[in-house]
Amino acid sequence: MSLYYEDIEIGARFTTASHVITEADIADFCRLTRDHHPLHTDAAYARQAGFDGIIAHGLYGLALMEGLKTGLKLYEDSSIASLGWNAVRFVRPMVAGDEVHVEMAFTDRRESRSRPAGVVTEAVDLILADGSPAITAEHVSLIRKRG
Repeated sequence: MSLYYEDIEIGARFTTASHVITEADIADFCRLTRDHHPLHTDAAYARQAGFDGIIAHGLYGLALMEGLKTGLKLYEDSSIASLGWNAVRFVRPMVAGDEVHVEMAFTDRRESRSRPAGVVTEAVDLILADGSPAITAEHVSLIRKRG
């Protein structure tokens, strides 16, 4: 399925498949971003700081949100660009072993002023297994029109 601008219905909701965050995921993100803060690498340090173990980077969670959304294949043929993320909040920490999924809904759309496309806004939440949000955000994308 590929949604074009004309297909976007405000209020339509989607839920992704889940993903279990692993220590390897956290270590890989440390390596890729060069962010080796002990909260992400040292379980004893993280526990002293009040966490259950090493925590995943908030930005890892944000990137994972986009990856999980991509699995829905909503914009396979219609995506032009991500225009940005707004109102990002890291609500709860994520630790290795946490299972997460994304819940998203279309909240706004408008025609682009400069291209034959539309600007689509989504409310996007990364949800922990207990149903609480780990991250909440708003994502804005540029989506092709049909034809």
